[in-house]
Amino acid sequence: MGFKDRLNDAAKALLGFSTYADKTVKTGFDLGADIVTKVREALGGQLQPLAHTPAEWFIADLARALHNADNGQMMTVGQLSRAMRRDGQINGLLQTRTSGLVSLPKRYRGNEEMIAALKAESSTRSIFDEMNPPTELALLAADEIVGGIGIAERLPVEGRDYPVLCRLDPEFLTYRWNENRWYYQSVAGTLPVTPGDGRWVLHTKARLAPWQGALWPALGRAFINKEHAILNRANFSEKLANPARLAYAPAGATEDEREGFLARLLGWGTNTAFALPVGYDAKLLESNGRGWEVFQASIDQSDLEIMIGLAGQVVTVTGGTGFANADIHQTIRADLIKQTADSLAHTINTQILPHWVWSTYGEEALNECPRVEWDTDPPIDRKTSADALTATATAIERLNQVLTIAGIQVDVDELVAKFGIPIKPGVKPKPLPENDNGSKPDPTPDSDGGSDGQ
Repeated sequence: MGFKDRLNDAAKALLGFSTYADKTVKTGFDLGADIVTKVREALGGQLQPLAHTPAEWFIADLARALHNADNGQMMTVGQLSRAMRRDGQINGLLQTRTSGLVSLPKRYRGNEEMIAALKAESSTRSIFDEMNPPTELALLAADEIVGGIGIAERLPVEGRDYPVLCRLDPEFLTYRWNENRWYYQSVAGTLPVTPGDGRWVLHTKARLAPWQGALWPALGRAFINKEHAILNRANFSEKLANPARLAYAPAGATEDEREGFLARLLGWGTNTAFALPVGYDAKLLESNGRGWEVFQASIDQSDLEIMIGLAGQVVTVTGGTGFANADIHQTIRADLIKQTADSLAHTINTQILPHWVWSTYGEEALNECPRVEWDTDPPIDRKTSADALTATATAIERLNQVLTIAGIQVDVDELVAKFGIPIKPGVKPKPLPENDNGSKPDPTPDSDGGSDGQ
């Protein structure tokens, strides 16, 4: 079994691939095939075809997108997801939920030497950030939130020992139900996607039909309704921005007098003044100005649905009661931040870091592969946890002072388990003095049998 086969087997084990998937035969070329490389070189290295985003969307397009997605075609969902990014409300909240997330502090677990290598700064960023650019991770997370699935390629870079993550548009993904496998429609043809093989990274919301649990149906409906309402409101305002001008001439006025008065009225410009003869009058015919409210109500309702879908709440987004200086913890619901962080970390820990360890330290080092996670706890929660640990330590110390007199001690292991205090096994406790009964130690006797100071 070759290196690539062993790596694929390890990736399948990490990702929990079903054994049924191995019985299908994939079609198309592998990403590293010579013909794929030649086609890419001829096109400047591009793998993704030119994307096309329709400018106008209608509610009927949602039904078409759902039908295509249930048949494994992500093209319409991908196009709609990309079109929705031009809405300020969607784009802003989505960036807060993704770019804000990848900017949070990271925690590593595993082999200390490997962790130190990941944290080492080769130029302006750490090796981890050079290998997984935060902007690419944020886009990948956004694809998973909105469309249910994201796809990326790990591009080899000359002069580096590790590839660099490059997010691809999920519009060109296709799922074949009969094979239980994803394919990517590239410039070099249809390529089978093998997550964790060192080249492909597939970030999904669910193992089966991930698009069904994503936000694109709700966001898409709100986006389409909002777009139409904005256009209709603008059309309404444009038509009524210049009210009609009415001219009243007296009954005895001649036709020439009326036409002359009308000509002056048509020339009405900025700061125009009229000196009207007796019996003449000029007025404006204006709308009551209430028609725009139906469009504004539709826009407000769409914004509400967008905020609930992406942020999980409204108060801190709109600046109502409880609003503080904006950051990710105050804008996005905490459980949504953690859900996105855990999902993204799982993809990195199973499809990216194992290959880096394999290629850098060898197959045997996989058992000590480092794992990464984002610290999504709000600052106030970290302060509360620190205060709780301090209070617990003080309580243990004081209880021991009291209970030692009776010859008993606090069950520290029980308290550690109860309060969830992180501990590092293997550290032996410092033994207490033999004569420690909770009181001060006896004075040290001197050589004459007395005590010091006597």
